[in-house]
Amino acid sequence: MTERLSIEPRFRSIEDNYKEIISRIAEAAVKSGRSPADIRFMAVTKTHEPALINHTLSLGVDLIGENKVQELLGKLDYLEPPDVEKHLIGHLQTNKVRKIVGVVSMIQSVDSLPLLHEIERQSALKGVTTDILLEINIGEEAAKTGLPPGDVAELAEASADCPHVRLRGLMAVPPVCETESEARSWFSRMKRMYEDLRETNLPGAGIDTLSLGMSADYEAAILEGSTLVRVGSALFGLRRY
Repeated sequence: MTERLSIEPRFRSIEDNYKEIISRIAEAAVKSGRSPADIRFMAVTKTHEPALINHTLSLGVDLIGENKVQELLGKLDYLEPPDVEKHLIGHLQTNKVRKIVGVVSMIQSVDSLPLLHEIERQSALKGVTTDILLEINIGEEAAKTGLPPGDVAELAEASADCPHVRLRGLMAVPPVCETESEARSWFSRMKRMYEDLRETNLPGAGIDTLSLGMSADYEAAILEGSTLVRVGSALFGLRRY
């Protein structure tokens, strides 16, 4: 009972935050000339305990994203419902691909040919098709993972030769920006890359996802064409390590 009482305030905070986020997503979607239904909402659950995650699921959240393989695997037995859609959004090492293929429906952080080939190999072994996004280091920052923008076409074309991998689009974390207009310029650049990718009509691909925007900038991302926003701290509050 004591534990339940201690977590109740966080439940109420999550409920309030979720209502606010959904309202702001809807407003940004309309401003961008789209329906709110065109924007997918992801709850980023890094460091948050299953009780809080499950509460968000009870509110209507149907997609969660985790950064680390081991953290996601450690939560699987506690999720309700257990079949909630799950994406891996953090950097993925090739030696951990076998642990995550078949567990998540999408890997949003594909940034190299060896990683692509290992996802194909493990997906073939497990008899599944794994959806992927190519992660773009749009600001070409040394401290971040992701493909340089100039390498996108090559990796996208390589994905067409992987029958157990389906390329769905692009993901990025732009540089930290001080103004909304600066953020929107990065998102606009990503939108152009996304449209160029769609126009290639790659065999086996189904380009429909542009994963842009986090807690601080999801509205700006939607205004520039994001179809999926990844929100953590604005929903759950600050991470607890």
